[in-house]
Amino acid sequence: MPAPTSISPRYLDPRSGRTWPVDPPRWRADDGAPLMLTPMPGITRREIASGTRSLWRYRRALPVADDVEPVSLGEGCTPLIVREVAGARAHLKLEWFAPTGSFKDRGASVMLTALRAQGVTAVLEDSSGNGGAAIAAYAAAAGMASTILVPASTSPAKIVQMKAAGATIELVPGTRQDCAEAALARAETIFYASHNWHPFFLQGTKTLAYELWEDLGFRAPDNVIIPCGAGSNVLGCDLGFGELLRAGEIDRLPRLFAVQPANVAPIAAAFAAGSDAPVPCTIASTIAEGSAIAHPIRLAEVLGAIRRSGGAAVTVTEAEIEAALFALARSGLYVEPTCATTAAAFANLLLDGTIGPEETTVLVLTGTGLKATQRIAALMGMEV
Repeated sequence: MPAPTSISPRYLDPRSGRTWPVDPPRWRADDGAPLMLTPMPGITRREIASGTRSLWRYRRALPVADDVEPVSLGEGCTPLIVREVAGARAHLKLEWFAPTGSFKDRGASVMLTALRAQGVTAVLEDSSGNGGAAIAAYAAAAGMASTILVPASTSPAKIVQMKAAGATIELVPGTRQDCAEAALARAETIFYASHNWHPFFLQGTKTLAYELWEDLGFRAPDNVIIPCGAGSNVLGCDLGFGELLRAGEIDRLPRLFAVQPANVAPIAAAFAAGSDAPVPCTIASTIAEGSAIAHPIRLAEVLGAIRRSGGAAVTVTEAEIEAALFALARSGLYVEPTCATTAAAFANLLLDGTIGPEETTVLVLTGTGLKATQRIAALMGMEV
């Protein structure tokens, strides 16, 4: 990872090295490439605002001026509990305790704080559900208008949640990729505050790494297992743990394991092929709808983060996801199928010896099962 260049970041095209000032706002490079921010130095434990019960306790690590009022609903500070999973001890990070029920509130809070400070008053997003719910809620909290494009097959509970926040919802026929392409076509007329494209969103997801470090007594775990569609949590952990390493607060990076459903696994396919570019892979329906991203725009960057950590991109089958979903539910943890992939992957990684049962392993459980009621009911042979 490159050394930090400045505490005052700039937009960065990591593929060309070109940079731009963060104001005026932009969501991609001039040539259409996705942007990051220039590296930041990280913070020490003494710089945590310990009296703040949200991710903004790590404000000194965030690229937001001190005089900017955060758009916050109390996101972050989610529980980390210890449970036996697949016969071994695991730490489970319960990200569904976020205000809208998923980890994406972290990115929404930081991104919309920055955009509001830059004068943006209306935003466009595309989502299979959780990202749209987060953007709708935080836009409402910020006093901003939001338009969310969602695949027509999106879980009704997620659509209702977005509408309740006052967002304008447009259903897009076809796949998740069709929805993303429809949003790109609209981005000339309304600011595209995409959780997959905007670099400030990743600045919010990186607080997961800071929180795990603090949760574990200011040390890094050995492994973090993360559901992966576009890879924002993988990239966030790479950013956050990388900053902590530079700040001298940890002495090594945890291994990052990105988990994808075997039915939609472009990142895992490229990882297995040793490529930084897309490779042919199967694209089919999956119950893990939050991971169903056929063409992740930051493929090379996600692969770089995984390889830098010494981790891997792995796949799990639909049967394995379903079994893990109900095993978690019967231990009291009701999650949506997307994040049950982490428990399924943990079982496989233990079985093949990649992860040892004595290691400190975190499973990131990203969303509540209440968002997937109809899908889970269908697996149980019920109608709701």
